Amino acid sequence: MSRRSQCLENEDENDDRLFYFDVPCMLYRMDQDGSLNISYDEWRDFLLLAPSNNIQDLITYWRHSTYLDIGEDMNVPDDFTQSEMQTGMWWRHLAAGGIAGAVSRTCTAPLDRLKVFLQVQPSKQKIKDCFIHMVKEGGVTGLWRGNGINVLKIAPESALKFAAYEQVKRLIKGDSKNQLAIYERFMAGALAGAISQTAIYPMEVLKTRLALRKTGQYKSIADAAYKIYVTEGLMSFYRGYIPNILGIVPYAGIDLAVYETLKKKYITSHSSNEQPSFWTLLACGSVSSTLGQMCSYPLALVRTRLQAQGKKYYINRHLTILHMFGNLINLVFF
Repeated sequence: MSRRSQCLENEDENDDRLFYFDVPCMLYRMDQDGSLNISYDEWRDFLLLAPSNNIQDLITYWRHSTYLDIGEDMNVPDDFTQSEMQTGMWWRHLAAGGIAGAVSRTCTAPLDRLKVFLQVQPSKQKIKDCFIHMVKEGGVTGLWRGNGINVLKIAPESALKFAAYEQVKRLIKGDSKNQLAIYERFMAGALAGAISQTAIYPMEVLKTRLALRKTGQYKSIADAAYKIYVTEGLMSFYRGYIPNILGIVPYAGIDLAVYETLKKKYITSHSSNEQPSFWTLLACGSVSSTLGQMCSYPLALVRTRLQAQGKKYYINRHLTILHMFGNLINLVFF
């Protein structure tokens, strides 16, 4: 394997030795024409929009800049070196990601609520008709129903997922100094996602119920939680939990597998002197995340419908997962 390929494959998580490996990797990435010489234009283009003039900061930015957060609950967390953990970069990264996630989810909240409405409809309905119904029933501000709890759950979910991911990685690695293999990262990410989702899942149910609520039905998040508990019991906060957990495995597995496959395909189809650009890596991440979502979407659809049980959309409030899949098949194909 060439030095360039090693740069793409390396994800060492240990200590500051990463610094000495990433410097030549950065130089290889700058060398766009493969001449083994860094011209002024190549240096300028690579560092033009860099967030710092410190070489260690540039390396850190380079390592983490291609992590793609699409707002899904099943994403595999980002990796941090031991030195990054000690300097507190991890919590700054989580805080920045949380703020960015809150802004992005707020901007896309109307689309998210529209998605939930379409998912729980007992029959096929046009997007336009569903959108008009939401505006007529709750006004323009009603398009953001459920966004508050969706933003509030970012912090505990991200923190729990990150902490669980780090602990599971330590259990898998033990005393080994080697980096985690792809299947080990998949296992760690899936387990971390399952742990965090188990802890915050009641907030997921509240998000769905608040997104589907009528005007005046609930006064606040606390009022919604209280009324659901009184009328439906504690277990109602875990409706749809099983398909949600089952959906983590195909999503995380496909996301990682497709990303690594595309990355390796690029390496084998291009010369050893050519590095993928940021946009190429971002495209790989987008494709892998999209395919992961598509393959796990039936489980996500069943999860949402189970979460919405007790609403007017369902005559039978005690549908099982198998019954739900059967109803979906009849709706789509018959």
